[in-house]
Amino acid sequence: MQEEELKEIYGKIASVIYTNEENGYTVLRLETQDGGITTVVGTLPSAYPGEELHVFGDWMTHPNHGRQFRSEYAERSLPRTKEAIYAYLAGRAVKGIGPATAALIVDKFGDKALDVLENEPEKLAGVRGISLAKAESISRDFRRQAGLRRLMEFLCAHELRPLLAVRLYRFYGDEAMEVTGENPYIIASPHIGGSFAEADHLAFELGGEADNPQRICAAAVFELRHNAGNGHCFIPTDKLAAATARFIGVETGGVYDAIDSLNSDGSVVRTELAGRDVCYLAELYEAETRVAERLHGMAQAAVPMADTEAAIKALERSRGVEYAPKQRESVSLAANSRVMAITGGPGTGKTTSLRAILAVYDSMGLTTLLTAPTGRAAKRMSEVTGREASTIHRLLGAGFSADGERVVFSRDAENRLDCGAVVLDECSMVDITLMDALLQAMPDDARLILVGDADQLPSVGPGRVFGDILKSGVIPAVRLTEIFRQAGESRIVSYAHAINAGGHPHFTENRGDFFFLRRDEPGAAETIVELCSRRLPDKMGIPAADIQVLTPTRRGELGTRSLNKLLQAALNPPQEGKNEKIFGELVFREGDRVMQIRNNYDIIWSRETGPGQVETGSGIYNGDVGVILGIDAENETLTVDFDGRVAALGFDALVELEHAWAVTVHKSQGSEYRAVILAVGDAAPRLMTRGVLYTAVTRARELLIAVGDEAAAHRMIDNHVQSRRYSGLRLRLLALEGAGN
Repeated sequence: MQEEELKEIYGKIASVIYTNEENGYTVLRLETQDGGITTVVGTLPSAYPGEELHVFGDWMTHPNHGRQFRSEYAERSLPRTKEAIYAYLAGRAVKGIGPATAALIVDKFGDKALDVLENEPEKLAGVRGISLAKAESISRDFRRQAGLRRLMEFLCAHELRPLLAVRLYRFYGDEAMEVTGENPYIIASPHIGGSFAEADHLAFELGGEADNPQRICAAAVFELRHNAGNGHCFIPTDKLAAATARFIGVETGGVYDAIDSLNSDGSVVRTELAGRDVCYLAELYEAETRVAERLHGMAQAAVPMADTEAAIKALERSRGVEYAPKQRESVSLAANSRVMAITGGPGTGKTTSLRAILAVYDSMGLTTLLTAPTGRAAKRMSEVTGREASTIHRLLGAGFSADGERVVFSRDAENRLDCGAVVLDECSMVDITLMDALLQAMPDDARLILVGDADQLPSVGPGRVFGDILKSGVIPAVRLTEIFRQAGESRIVSYAHAINAGGHPHFTENRGDFFFLRRDEPGAAETIVELCSRRLPDKMGIPAADIQVLTPTRRGELGTRSLNKLLQAALNPPQEGKNEKIFGELVFREGDRVMQIRNNYDIIWSRETGPGQVETGSGIYNGDVGVILGIDAENETLTVDFDGRVAALGFDALVELEHAWAVTVHKSQGSEYRAVILAVGDAAPRLMTRGVLYTAVTRARELLIAVGDEAAAHRMIDNHVQSRRYSGLRLRLLALEGAGN
């Protein structure tokens, strides 16, 4: 549609019928100059009643909703009359103002009300119910909204998501427009979270050219970051150059020039590894080299020999147990090493070994800190050891840097932890950057015990830290293989080991704690909902809160997106008096189970620790699961209980939440559930692997019910192809070991 062909209408927003906060698509009623009411549809983010619109577009006829005006773009202005200002404020356009407060403000200030909000907030304190602090808060939010709306309109005019404006404004404030105009590729940076395609689109809209060095550099960095998201610490330089050239349609010579430029400014490190020319993001290179040097140094450090045999015998007498040879070896290594690793599958005695190590460390006078990558893993660690455990992020005091662009830790090389030893559980989940942060925060003479199951899925983030450590042979390690009698009676345990060895368990033998229900995909989804809503709660006394549905994939009838809608409808249907918030295609409702999908270090939470005692802290992390306790439309917040940590989230944080009635196997790592229902069906080949099935089975503590296609489960077992990760930790450990010999 050419601009000269556009029609135009002018009027005042009477009501907003629908808005998609992810892309800004809005349906509203516009009161036109002639007094008529017209339905307008289009990208009109943050539209509120009372605003004046000059809309350019064309008429269309919707098959169900009739004649509408489709907006191509619109010029917007704030309301000017008392009536329009009241409608605007009563429509909750400004946080902290609802209909009653809006009436008081407009009665007092008339058509000057918005000027007072922006420029004279102290006058608001004269309105009943508004303190000076609240007045200043309202004014700040109004000014922020004005700047944010201008930024949204700028991005939407170039067909970009308005949510990007929220993040840009959060980090750059009133300078966001200028920063984005100077370098559109800032949109593709991790702290903003846009795609390279979105940044590239804006750059071309603003007159950029295909061979612009800024564009090529941004594309190369985006390729490295994209691959880091797939687990790679580095990329061979020739592969990076070829992939970047294909990605943006330029010659490889220009990409090599860009790589050299990035290497010169320090954002990328081009180096040699095992005779190959490779490229790292600078932060990953530094993390990997530091981890290798610190671990190797700890492995080489001499420690006083402890009389572990006597300590083990004393433990056996006091606890009435007899440790297996490998368990005794793990305790001995822990007592006489600065760093060691313990690995083994379910039922092989990792927890028993860990308890013995902790007891020996107590006898040695060591203060030991327990940590794990996720909140649920830390909670389980506390339950099995009887000691306090925390997430790595909480242990290290994670937060954002002053510029908001990167994660920083209050515990680091300048402010070390106060401890003699650290035990890190679920180590297979830990990526290279988190391991680096933990090691930097540990005192020079502290010990480190790494515990995990090497056969589980590797970390979501870059590297294969636990696998590389074990494969290097440089770090002392014990692999527990004996399945103890009580655990061996569990079909969950025996099937997990059979799957890990490539065997095909007899899934048809439905007894004990493992059942397989054969269903086609539509039937499987129905059965899963029935199991969660009726069969397990009614017949086995397992409440829905103790059941977790797992699936390898997000897509399809047995993916999380589809299953979560079905499970929400069955387990938490709409109900009078139960508040809800529509966000894009999702409906968040009080009582919903939700998961945080991005680390957010700014969220403040509180937790009751005893009668009248409340602990406060900050940070909710990727993978944390909670329940929505309340939704406050007036203040645009929802309250979520994350395993006892209660946090109030703004509606803009909904982009970081998703429903968690069903979660992917990858998201379940580090967690253990009383009952697991596993959806088994077709998915992308990279998800149909033995490691995914093994990890899923090992998440269940008391009961596992697999629902779906038995042949699909067998295909997963037979697919033991492990995706290659470009990780240099093992090579660096071996190189350091060789240099020391």
